[in-house]
Amino acid sequence: MIFIKRNAKGEVIAASREPIGCDNSESGGWDVANGDEPEVVAFCGLLTESANPLSPSDLGLVRVLEDLIDLLIDRAVIRFTDLPPAAQAKLMERRGTREAMHRLGALDGTDDVL
Repeated sequence: MIFIKRNAKGEVIAASREPIGCDNSESGGWDVANGDEPEVVAFCGLLTESANPLSPSDLGLVRVLEDLIDLLIDRAVIRFTDLPPAAQAKLMERRGTREAMHRLGALDGTDDVL
């Protein structure tokens, strides 16, 4: 369960696992919310980005690292089996997802999904 506080405009300004600063008889201005509500997700996303200024570039860097690993394997610098099993599984999962997205893009004429 997640507790949130809103400002006068109704925007989420705080989130907590417990209603901070109140006893059992009153809510102290905290409302119960689901963690998957769009407003809560957006608020927590803002906190994550401000806490880690590298967050916006992380997804792009993941793709660069995948391409680098593929290049090293293609040039026989490393073998896929040299990677730890967990890394192999993640790479295979992403490759499968990317291939499925590519097939879907080819079906609707937008072949630029990768």
